[in-house]
Amino acid sequence: MSLSITKLSVGPMDNNAYLLRCTTTGEGILVDAANEPPRLLSLIGPDGISSVVTTHRHADHWQALTEVVSATGAASLAHPADAPEIPVVTDTLTEGDTLHLGELTLSVIHLVGHTPGSIALYYAGEGGHLFTGDSLFPGGPGRTTNPKDFNSLMDDLEEKVFGRLPDGTVIYPGHGKDSTLGTERPSIPEWRARGW
Repeated sequence: MSLSITKLSVGPMDNNAYLLRCTTTGEGILVDAANEPPRLLSLIGPDGISSVVTTHRHADHWQALTEVVSATGAASLAHPADAPEIPVVTDTLTEGDTLHLGELTLSVIHLVGHTPGSIALYYAGEGGHLFTGDSLFPGGPGRTTNPKDFNSLMDDLEEKVFGRLPDGTVIYPGHGKDSTLGTERPSIPEWRARGW
């Protein structure tokens, strides 16, 4: 496999942090420096990382960001709509941008609803891997606070995720266990009906 994925649950809210590494070049990216900087830095190890991607602005996803960026010299990337509420952002990512990880390419998908600037990262190789932050979990979309945000998130998920990506795509959420798009797809009408 060209993409190595290491998942670490950190902090009191059991946030998932993901270390992605190109197995050919060794280049690494951390998705969500959520908490427990010493554990994250130990996971990153001597090979370092080139960037940290913060999936959205909620504080439980960036508690370790400043310390990890300071220790590694990595770039800190987030969507411009959420960047002002994230402690350190050196560059921004928007819909359709690509992020290079050694010989691999990750695509940025902007999903509006959980927050205005929530993003997911998609790697198309090896069956597909999607890092969804808090926008999509096994069992439904991420939390929204009103019907407009819920409908926005569901519309984006149906169009940009379920409408474009194969069923074998593995979903890596910001909390909890992994799933696949094929496992979750039959429940979309139920999610719409219940409104969360």
